[in-house]
Amino acid sequence: MQRAMRLLEAAATHPAGAPAKQLAREAGLALPTAYHLLRTLNHEGYLRREKGVFVLGAATERLSAGAAEQNRRGMVADTLAHWCDLIGVPVYFAIYRDGEIDVVSVADTVGNPAVEEWADFRETGHAHAIGQCLLAQLDDEARRNHLDRHPVRSLTPNTVRDDRTLLRRLDALGRMSPVVEQQEYALGTVCAAIPVTVGTTAATMAISVPSSQAYRLKPATRLLQEETGKLLRTLAFSISI
Repeated sequence: MQRAMRLLEAAATHPAGAPAKQLAREAGLALPTAYHLLRTLNHEGYLRREKGVFVLGAATERLSAGAAEQNRRGMVADTLAHWCDLIGVPVYFAIYRDGEIDVVSVADTVGNPAVEEWADFRETGHAHAIGQCLLAQLDDEARRNHLDRHPVRSLTPNTVRDDRTLLRRLDALGRMSPVVEQQEYALGTVCAAIPVTVGTTAATMAISVPSSQAYRLKPATRLLQEETGKLLRTLAFSISI
């Protein structure tokens, strides 16, 4: 594996391609070994042979894209973990992608655990702050399309009762207003979400606290807004995940 990686690294330094002998020399490999590995890498799509030289193949590009995606996710996770420690509450990052609510990352601690996903977040956007904040950023057609696929249903006595009531609430909120949810998704928990919109992509940062500590929600939300403003560029870059 290490020898194959050395060949790929050598090939990466030659955008126009390089012959087997040159790659073998730069990778520090015997020519017969290099030939064998180059044939394998070519067969697997990591390299492509063109006019006697080897260039990087499509599989290498996918490998690079995967590493970049993992790096972006790591950036988001690190940012959320920092805010979780700073604010002292669980922190969530979610986006609306391909017609669905996607909770990209969550940071919590033993002392401040995240809300248990007892009902699929994707199907219960009407009942939690994350979903309401994302839906508020959509146009009317997109909201109705979402509710056609994921109808409003009662999860707790506080859950909004029907589509019409929910749509009125979303209209009243406005696209860029924070959302507060009081035990609509889970009894004993209150949540807040703030919108993060970049271009046409709807995103949100959210926090949750036990209902017995509801007094912490407003100052924690204000601090989250301040921190999000400082790192908006990082979040915008990460929305492409």
